[in-house]
Amino acid sequence: MSLLANLQAGKLHDFHGGIHPPERKAPANLKPIVDAGLPDELVLQIRQHIGQPARLRVKVGDHVLKGERLTDADNPMMIPVHAPTSGTVSAIERRPLCHPSGLDGDCIIIQPDGQDRWRPRFPMSDIDALGADVLLERIHEAGITGLGGAGFPSHIKLRPRKKAIDTLIINGVECEPYISADDRLMREHASEILEGVAILRHIVQPRLTVIAVEDNKPEALAALRDANGCEQVLVVAVPTKYPSGGEKQLIEILTGQQVPRNGLPADIGIVVQNVGTAFAVKRAVVDDEPLIQRVVTLAGNGFGEQCNAWVRIGTPVRYLLKRFAFRPGPDPRIIMGGPMMGFTLHTAAAPVIKGSNCVLAPTLDELSPPVQEQPCIRCSQCADVCPASLLPQQLYWHARAKEHDKLNSHNLFDCIECGACAWVCPSQIPLVQYYRVAKADIRQAQREAEQAERARQRFEARQARLEREKAERQARQQKAAAERKARMAEQVAAGGEDPVAAALARVKARQQAEGTDDMAAARAARKEEARRNRERKAAEAAASAAPASDDKKDAVAAAIARAKARKAAQAAEQSEPATAPTAKPETPADDKKAAVAAAIARAKARKAAQAAEQNEPATAPTAKPETPADDKKAAVAAAIARAKARKAAQAAEQNEPATAPTAKPEAPVDDKKAAVAAAVARAKARKAAKDAEQADAAPAEPAAEQTTEQSGPTPAEQSDDNKKAAIRAAVARAKARKAAAASPQPKPEDES
Repeated sequence: MSLLANLQAGKLHDFHGGIHPPERKAPANLKPIVDAGLPDELVLQIRQHIGQPARLRVKVGDHVLKGERLTDADNPMMIPVHAPTSGTVSAIERRPLCHPSGLDGDCIIIQPDGQDRWRPRFPMSDIDALGADVLLERIHEAGITGLGGAGFPSHIKLRPRKKAIDTLIINGVECEPYISADDRLMREHASEILEGVAILRHIVQPRLTVIAVEDNKPEALAALRDANGCEQVLVVAVPTKYPSGGEKQLIEILTGQQVPRNGLPADIGIVVQNVGTAFAVKRAVVDDEPLIQRVVTLAGNGFGEQCNAWVRIGTPVRYLLKRFAFRPGPDPRIIMGGPMMGFTLHTAAAPVIKGSNCVLAPTLDELSPPVQEQPCIRCSQCADVCPASLLPQQLYWHARAKEHDKLNSHNLFDCIECGACAWVCPSQIPLVQYYRVAKADIRQAQREAEQAERARQRFEARQARLEREKAERQARQQKAAAERKARMAEQVAAGGEDPVAAALARVKARQQAEGTDDMAAARAARKEEARRNRERKAAEAAASAAPASDDKKDAVAAAIARAKARKAAQAAEQSEPATAPTAKPETPADDKKAAVAAAIARAKARKAAQAAEQNEPATAPTAKPETPADDKKAAVAAAIARAKARKAAQAAEQNEPATAPTAKPEAPVDDKKAAVAAAVARAKARKAAKDAEQADAAPAEPAAEQTTEQSGPTPAEQSDDNKKAAIRAAVARAKARKAAAASPQPKPEDES
């Protein structure tokens, strides 16, 4: 027998478990729907659905019209939010959310202007001429989600799938106590609901459409049956039982089929939509009215006026409490939703959202406050009433232990959070709260795992890209090297120069040039070091000759002596290398003459140095021994004379080898004579230097005594003699350098 025949015959099925709590739908369901009015402020949550929050398209200070879109949906899982009235965007900030956590979230705050002016609207009349894609886009742009409480995007559920949809079920059961919003909507707007059902049928194209209503709503059943004129649409009354309004439970009641675990109703060819959703679809498609208001039940003895009201999305709960005469009693509670599946609000500032179907304000007589939970006694009543055939007590243990793997193995996510288990629990354990927390923890862990997986994939993709680029780079380098080798081979074969050999030759030449420069720098450094050593020795000699009690005059004299010695050394260094490369011998006769002249010049230089040494100490006896200052002057003069004598000897020795390499003698006899003469000259110079040092070392007292017996020259004459002697010595040295520069010397190896 077909499903239609079974339903027409009244043959229904049952699901596991379920309870029969007190309904308490009166007196709210006895009054027509009223308008809740316009609050002073509207707080619109940006995210009111299952999915991602939409992107803002307004800013603070913008004036918006009623029905104007405030956010943009960039993908199907984003649902836009619309302005419930005209006004100004006063703020975009975080406010308390309509959520069990009580956390703050991003909200758009609108200050109504009281005019309630609509944006331009474009109604549609010929629905049959429109395609399913156009209708789905209209539903998406209207921001319609499931109004039964889940908040899943409606256009996603209606989108065509691989498997054809056989049955479309319109859920009008509304089984939870106190709630009667759908009941009043079906009574008062049955024709509009059926228009919405026709649009859904046009999109889904089912073979059968069933409108299911609980049998405790006879007025709603009658209104729908009267308005229905389609044979393909069947209005069915189902037994009153909680939670028969659950999607999976209603499917099982009507068809006897069970939705597979981790599956969807579409997997078995069924789509379920709420009657409120069908009404919103009609308003969106036909009237171009987005989802900006809904029917909300205001129930509980805490309200002075219990009823159902049209409430604009974003209306703060505190406005509804004031509008419908809330009377707070001891320990007041405000529950968003029904007593079974709702949650207690942390603040009355939370707004009404698209999934809000009831605001419950019970007294203590109606709903006792939570009591201290007791240990589980394993009575199994929770398992007996579970409509999903789960093991609530096992889920409870694993949830407390945070054993996520075991929770998944026990099908935690099949739990519809109906609250039947907590209703019957004798230990007063809030089982649903444990399950909600466990689900949130698992979802968070899954998000983190997905993020880690995406990061791993990005890392691996990057590593693969780097390896690929490296391989490509190496291939290019190898190709370029091969081409370069081929070109070089062609050049060599054509008789050209080998580029590699040429490059190596250039590198070698550059290295040799750098080596030559380094040698020249080393020689210059050695000469500079020698000059500093000579200056240091001269200064030490001058300092050692003076007694420890030298005064300022002695220091001045020593400084003058050091300066003269330094100047003489610099002049000698500058003149010596300049003379070496100038010798260019031409004939043997010239070589002999040059050697003789050099020997004579050296002899004259030594003679002049000796004369200078004799003249300088000769002046010392003229000093007056009676005064210590004269002794100091004599010591300084003697030190200066010794330094000059050593300098003259060093100059003579340096001049000899500097000129020797340039000579190219022809006659061996002349070379030997010249070498002998040079050696004799050097020996005499060294002897003269030693004699001068010995004379300086003699005690000053005998010299002082001799001065008393001899009549010395006057100070003026002594000064003139010193100057003349210094001039003669300088002239002699200059002549010696000039002669040495003009005459080459024999090679050192010929002297032996």
